[in-house]
Amino acid sequence: MPILNQSSHSVSESLTLEHLPELNHRHLTSSASTNSELIADVQNGTLNATEMHLLTAEIQSAGRGQHGRSWQSPRGNAYLSLYHPVHIPVSGLLSLIIGVELAKMPVIQMLNEQLQTQGLIPIGVKWANDLGFYQSQNQPQSQSALDSADVHNTELNHQTLPFNKLAGILIEPISQAGKLVGLVIGVGLNVQATPKLTAQTSEGMSYQAISLQDIAETLQPKAQAASLPSLRVLYQQMSKALMAAMTRFEHLSIEKPTGHSYYLDSFLKQFDSMDALSELRLRVTQEHNGQTNILTGYACGIDTHGCLQLRQDNGKISALFTGRIDVIQTT
Repeated sequence: MPILNQSSHSVSESLTLEHLPELNHRHLTSSASTNSELIADVQNGTLNATEMHLLTAEIQSAGRGQHGRSWQSPRGNAYLSLYHPVHIPVSGLLSLIIGVELAKMPVIQMLNEQLQTQGLIPIGVKWANDLGFYQSQNQPQSQSALDSADVHNTELNHQTLPFNKLAGILIEPISQAGKLVGLVIGVGLNVQATPKLTAQTSEGMSYQAISLQDIAETLQPKAQAASLPSLRVLYQQMSKALMAAMTRFEHLSIEKPTGHSYYLDSFLKQFDSMDALSELRLRVTQEHNGQTNILTGYACGIDTHGCLQLRQDNGKISALFTGRIDVIQTT
């Protein structure tokens, strides 16, 4: 498949996904942000907005996360953005559907089977845009994860559990002439390199970075990077997961007006089995009109709109659309 260079960066053909020609894949040695570049190319007409487009990069110099946060992008990890045409309203369920499909990738399924065999917490989907897990008191950590955790000891004050963040999802709608034409879905997956987060780069969030290699080393201390799939294989798995997620989201949208809920019920059941927050005690901090509101309670899944459900101590269940999540240690 010919690969056209639509940017000033060099293109590497070694990682192109020739078995998925409908994705119009380009792989760059370097990108400021794969999401930003893909959005610009669709909006300025360089790329056809009626087709899918995939952009991957070896490194990003200005990777982005949720709410304007930075995404540390060292070499050795997977940075992928998929443009997908869409003409249906986007809801909070989409990022969770994407998370579930990513968690079903063969490499993550393989690691989860081994984690569960050893009685360790598996990789799950954390509302609303992340993959990873919360550290249990008895779960061993790799040295790189321990190094990252040192940064947060003062901030967390030993009252909250840090989230071990493996991957993040960033969804951005694209409009032309005021009409939604598609979405750019960005995924950053830590594969071999664990970003060293500081108080600045974590931007106040109670998480630490972890990589697939860290997890492999936890399971087998002498594990080699070669035991993990190549970046090419990972891009194949990630691309298929994103396309499956969009198909699943479209099925939910088609089903909704009919009054049936087969696809929705199936998804909610699957999400429950992968929910990284399930039954954990949370402190949720919300900012609104300059005021701070703090809620505490136990996570009890999501509702049909993708909102986080929090069972407060008075028994009331609140549906939360946004907020900073901290997991409170209860032991």
